[in-house]
Formats: sequence, C-alpha cells, structure tokens
Amino acid sequence: MSWIVQENGFDRRRITANGNKFMIGNGYMGYRGTLEEFGRAELTAVTLAGLYDRAGDQWREPINAPNGMFTQIYCRGELLSLLASEGEPLEHIQELDIRHAVHRRRTVYRMPGSADGGQVTVSMERFCSAKRLHLLAGRVSVQCSEDCELLIRTGIDGDVWDINGPHLAGLAGADAEGSLLLTGRTQELQVPVAVAEAWAWASAGETIAGGWRAIEAAVGAAGEMPAEMNELPLPWKTETKVGADFVFREIRLRCKAGETYTFHKFTAVFTGLDEGGDAGEAALKYSREAAALGYEALLKEHAESWERKWERSDVVIHGDGEAQAALRYSLYQLHIISPGHSEKLSIPARGLSGQVYKGAVFWDTEMFMLPFYLHTQPEIARNLLMYRVHTLDGARRKAAEYGYEGAFYAWESQETGDDACTLFNVNDVFTGRPMRTYFRDKQVHISADVAYGIWQYYLFTGDGSLLLEGGAEVAWECARFYYSYAYFNPGKQRYEILDVTGPDEYHERVHNNAFTNAMVKKCLSIALEAMAYLQEKQPWQYEALLSGSTVKPEQLREMHDRLYVPQPAADSRLIEQFDRYYMLEDLPLAELQSRMLNPHEYLGGGNGLATTTQILKQADVVLLLHLFSEGYDRDTKRANWEYYEPRTEHGSSLSSCIYALVAADIGIPDWAYPYFMRTATIDLTGDSKQYVGDLYIGGTHPAANGGAWMAAVLGFAGLRFDGGTVRFRPSLPGEWQGVEFPLCLRNQSFRIQVAPSKVTVQAHADNVRGLQFQWGEQIGFAGPGETVSFTCESTSLS
Repeated sequence: MSWIVQENGFDRRRITANGNKFMIGNGYMGYRGTLEEFGRAELTAVTLAGLYDRAGDQWREPINAPNGMFTQIYCRGELLSLLASEGEPLEHIQELDIRHAVHRRRTVYRMPGSADGGQVTVSMERFCSAKRLHLLAGRVSVQCSEDCELLIRTGIDGDVWDINGPHLAGLAGADAEGSLLLTGRTQELQVPVAVAEAWAWASAGETIAGGWRAIEAAVGAAGEMPAEMNELPLPWKTETKVGADFVFREIRLRCKAGETYTFHKFTAVFTGLDEGGDAGEAALKYSREAAALGYEALLKEHAESWERKWERSDVVIHGDGEAQAALRYSLYQLHIISPGHSEKLSIPARGLSGQVYKGAVFWDTEMFMLPFYLHTQPEIARNLLMYRVHTLDGARRKAAEYGYEGAFYAWESQETGDDACTLFNVNDVFTGRPMRTYFRDKQVHISADVAYGIWQYYLFTGDGSLLLEGGAEVAWECARFYYSYAYFNPGKQRYEILDVTGPDEYHERVHNNAFTNAMVKKCLSIALEAMAYLQEKQPWQYEALLSGSTVKPEQLREMHDRLYVPQPAADSRLIEQFDRYYMLEDLPLAELQSRMLNPHEYLGGGNGLATTTQILKQADVVLLLHLFSEGYDRDTKRANWEYYEPRTEHGSSLSSCIYALVAADIGIPDWAYPYFMRTATIDLTGDSKQYVGDLYIGGTHPAANGGAWMAAVLGFAGLRFDGGTVRFRPSLPGEWQGVEFPLCLRNQSFRIQVAPSKVTVQAHADNVRGLQFQWGEQIGFAGPGETVSFTCESTSLS
C-alpha cells in the first residue's frame, strides 16, 4: 500500500532509524517515531522549529521540548516494554499512515504471572495536528485476555534527548486542576517553554472530557455513577506524581478479560516566542480546548487538512508501485517540516528530526527543497525566502567579519542568520583532535544560492512583492559581497573567484570552481535585474541602497561580463571542476576506499584521503549542468556525467538526485532510475552516512526528499518553466506507464499527465488566465478550464 509505511516485529538496532522513519510533524514541531514508553536513551524528541539554545560553550542547537505523549503500562506490577531483557513480544507492528500523518503501533505482550498464556494488547496512535500547530493528540487502548490490574503512568517527561544540552533549566511540574503542566526556560536566552496535557476517557464511541477528575467529581456529586458513565471502570486510585523533570498521572484499573479500555491525550506545546502571553497558561488553555472538542473531531479536521495538502502535491506514478510508495513518503517528509505558519522560519538540513547539524538551515533549502514548493505551494516557498530577508543582517555581519562588503550568508544559519558553523567541526577518528575545515569561510556559493532562490520565486509566481519587501536588497547585497571577494586577473583581463570550497567538500580552498563561478555570474545578473525592478517600482528604496554603497550597477555589469566561468573543452566536452583538478591522482573509488583504516574517517579536510585525488563527495559540475541546463548541449552533459559519476562517492544525500536529473535530461532514464530510487528511499531504508569522523549526522534528509520530487517531475516528466512557457521533454523509466501531478504556476492551477508518447495539460476552471505549454515544436495555450494535449504528431485543444 503506497500510503502505509509499516514494520513488523521489533529490532532494537532499528530504534534510531525508525525514529526518523516514523516521524510526524506540522512545521511547528517534529515528533520522532519512537514508541510511547521510550525516553532520552532511545532519542525520543519533540523538536521545535526556530527555538535555539546554547548550554555552556557547546554548539547552539534547537530545543527538544518535554515529551507530553509519554505513556507506560504496568501489568501486575511489571512494566510492559519492548526494551525488557526477557523475551520478545508476541506481536509488534509499527506503522505510519502518510496520507493523514498518523502514527500507530500495536504490541501484544505476554501477561506477567499468567499460567495460561495470557496476553496484553496495547494499541496506540498519535498525530501532530495540521490544523492546530501547538497540538499533539493520541489514543491509548489496552485489552487483557485475563482479569488483571493495570497501572498506567502517563504524562509529561522532561528528561529529553539533547546532543549538547541540557537546554531547559528550572523545570517545574504541576497538577493544574486535573491537567498536567511542565514548564522551564532555555539556558541562553531564558525563553519560556511549556507543555500541558489534558486527557479524556473514551467509552462506547463517546469522549468524556476532563478525565478521571471529571468522573470522580460526577460520582461524588450524584452518589453513584451517572448513566452515561456506567460502562467506565472506576480506578482504584488516581494520583499525580511530580518530580524534578516530570509530571505524571497514575491510573489503576481493574480490567475485565476481553474488554478494551481507551483514553485520549491532548498535549499542547508553547514557548515564549509564541503569541498569547504566558506560555504555561496558553498551553493549558489549548490542551483543554482540544479535549473539549474530542479526539475524533480533531482527527477529522487534521485528516481533511492533509487531504488538501495531497490535492496540491501528490505525484501519481502508473506502473511502478515501489517508486510510488517511495516518492509519496518523500513528499510526506517535506510536508511535515513545511513552515507554512511563519516567514521567519526555514527548513533545517535534517528537518525537525532532532538537533543534528545544529538544526541549521543550509543551501539545501534553496537548491533541493524550494522547487517542490515553487511548483505546488508557492506561499511556503515565499516563507522560506523571507527567512533569508529576515536574516540579512546576520549575513552582513559575517561579510564584515571577514573584511568584505555586502552579505555573506551563513553556511549553517539559525534564527538570526549568524553563522553557527565552527572552524573545527569534525574530529579526527584516530587522534580525537578537532580538524580545521573550510565550510564556514570558503563555501561562498551560499549567497548566490539565496539570490537564485529569490529570483526563481519571482519567475514562477510573478509576485514582485518579495523583491520589494527585501528580496531585491538581498540580491544586491550578495552581489556586493562577490564584487569585494573577487580577484581581477590583470594578465588575463578577467575576474576570478579564488580560494573557495564548492559543493564537492572534499576539495577545499580551490580556485575557480566551475559551479561557484557560474552561480556568482548568475547572482550578478539577478542583482542587476532586481535593482531595475526596484528602481521602477520603488525608486526611493533603489536610491537608498545605492547611496550607501561604494559599488554601482555598472561595476557589477562589468564584473558579470568579464567573470571567468570554466567552459567545456573543445575535444572532450569536459568542464574541469576547478583549476588543476585534472592534476590530482585519478583512481577508482574502490581503490580509495581500500585505503581507509576506519569506516568513519573523513575523506576531506587537510589530510583526508580524497583531497589529493579526483574522488569527489557529491555532484558538483553535474549540479551546474542541471541548474543551467539550457546552456549546455546533450553531448556536454553526457560526457561530464560519464566522467564525474565514477569519481563521485555520493557521500552526501544531495548527490544522487542530481545524477538522476541529468541522466533523464540527456534521455537515459534507465541510468537515472537507480539514483532516483536511492534518493527517494533514503529515509525508508536508513541507508545513509551516519557519521563524519565521530560526529553523528543521522536524521531525516529533506534535501533528498525534495530531490526525489525533482527527479520525478523535472527529470522523468521533463518539466521546465522559464517564467513564460512550460516545456516538456519526457524521459520516463521503462516501468513507468505514465506520471501525473498538480502544478501551480503564476498563481494558476493545472493538472499534468505525462505518458511516453502523450502529454495532457488540464487547466483548472477557476483560473483567471492561461499559460503557454510546449513539447518539442508543438505549442499550446491552456486557458481557464481548457485541456491541451500533445502527442508525437500533433497538438489538440479542448
């Protein structure tokens, strides 16, 4: 089933991988796919978007909030746990419904103390509400095959997983009139964090809000149980337990054989960054309102929200069920981390799966995730780019730190845009010593990547407000940075970009990296066009930017025209990755790997094995050929693909999708398909690099998820949009009978169907204007409600 991700049985070696695989989230927070009884040792985490903390002199990283879904069940005094050393569960299933973003598990335990093979069946589900961003809701059901006594301990666990913590100080728990509350403050900035939990007992399909306190109050007032509650078991005792870092309720039940007992949990998370005053009061109010609405109503509105998400984004693959399931899972991962609620948030390199990579935003967002949102949900694309506008001052500070003008965007960007990347961020596995790397100070292409993303948004949407609200200023400041960074070679009468690290991070401090130089040239062009737009629309802002700048547009134009970008060789059609790359040792990847003494040793840096060879980490020249596809002929693309792919380690999750895209572009989809599948399944299989040196880099891979969409739609379906015309050049894999997907361009909606010999475009009836489409020499215009079909022979319009 392409909508269900499932694992049968329990393997403790898969706990970390499954924490990534079975994640839920809503852009405000991500909840790892751990089980309800797990704790910090199993990397349980509720990771909050945009809230960072630094403990002592360790790396800053995002906050993991206390876990309000914590639940343990004891039968006859013994904890029912998959982590118990004695025996295996009789049955265990963990699954994720990606259509509606609901996590479920069902575990059958042997009943302690049973002489007749008694069983306890525990079923739980939870979701992170797409409608109510602060809400986590869950259902807990238990059934025993024999009469027995159960103790359920459920509530808020503040002993959370931290990589460089602890991050929450002054934790305090309380029983707030039947609800539970745990509050604390971040160490660095003293930002309040609060988690509240309300609960309700379910009976005969009904939900009674207020939990046991409401039941006991009603019984006490009436002298007997009300009729509507007569199916509910009264507890022996309910008691709140408050500790230094937890607040739990303990419920004791007399369970009858064969009966199912179910309750619901409603957990709210608030911080001092949220509107609404006191975080604790806001969390309590939110959780109680959710309990009053009831679990089923909340689940219904959540599922409806997800149906709308899929309506705007689902890619249907005909003929390949495995690819269909993998691609949908990739899109699911993009949806659960989308910051649809804030233009001050972007997407970290590991999404909301934890604190890896400091929860920082990389170039991954603009290059690998943005295309998905541009084509399906441009309002989210706008938020991602407005994040760069809001962090412009951080980029300016970084440029000034290194003695440059303009904006040098952070390699690892957090909430202010200041660079969180350290100079010594990888440890040598042999000595344990920190290694000097040049990610922070030499990956200068990041500023061009940001400008590129801003201009792509303008082309795709026609919405100039982003340029007027800071986007043009960002592009201008990035161009100013490059003008101050570049070197003018008087002997060759050209500008060069020296001493950089390109996408291939194994080779640092190289000269004239082809990708970097091409991106800088594009950034200069974007800055000039954006400033011309600003001059027309808001001349006072244009004049203000120029008045404070020593660089003028004509200087950027000259640099653009005279900037050196490595070109294909006349005979081989190869583009040299950087100056003197061909002088490095040329050896097979297997030979390099045979020289490794430790499977986790870092191949780059000052002394890495790859640095003196032509082995590269990830797509570099091939990425250039994808981004500037129209500027290179098919022979050039094929020659470079064939040369660089055997020399690529694919040590980054960013790599495979680019090789898939270019292989499809040159009309060889069977070459592309394995790279597409490697990209789309990376978080399903957990088959990815987990360590750089001794640094853990596990988690989800949203850039690969975005790359899977790009490979399917931009690669196999062959879709390209230049701001005026949508062009197709299909290159479908052999198993694919066709692919169809929604498209939102220039604020107009379309449905695209691509088959091996036919392309059909259906324009939504609510569109207000049409768009031009082209396949080969055939051109068609799809107005509101119209359908355009292209075949190998002709074009038809209906």
